[in-house]
Amino acid sequence: MPLSEHEQRMLDQIERELYAEDPKFANTVRETNPAVHYKRWILKASIGFVVGVALLMGGVIAQQILIGVAGFIVMLACTLWGMSGYRRVASGGAAASAAPKTQRRQRPGVMERFEERWRRRQEGDQ
Repeated sequence: MPLSEHEQRMLDQIERELYAEDPKFANTVRETNPAVHYKRWILKASIGFVVGVALLMGGVIAQQILIGVAGFIVMLACTLWGMSGYRRVASGGAAASAAPKTQRRQRPGVMERFEERWRRRQEGDQ
């Protein structure tokens, strides 16, 4: 939803005041790209995954089931964390930005298609 003229003027005024008060912080905030944040997530998740593999292998070698299970859980958690970051990077950081996303045209589900076919058959038989 776009801002009204009054809201846009207020936002511009706040932005000017921020630049006047702390220009270094204002430039840092303006130049920050959300995709960079999510790429860091992916990097940290990759490192965590490697640590999980090491724990899993260490547990197998030392024949300690708890260490192996802990390694597997770390691997799983880091995989999910990395996938979440990857999805956000692939979508252009849309989760963190205020840009509206274009809506995809949704296909009808299986039941809707069956119902539509049934309706057409019934109408054709009459």
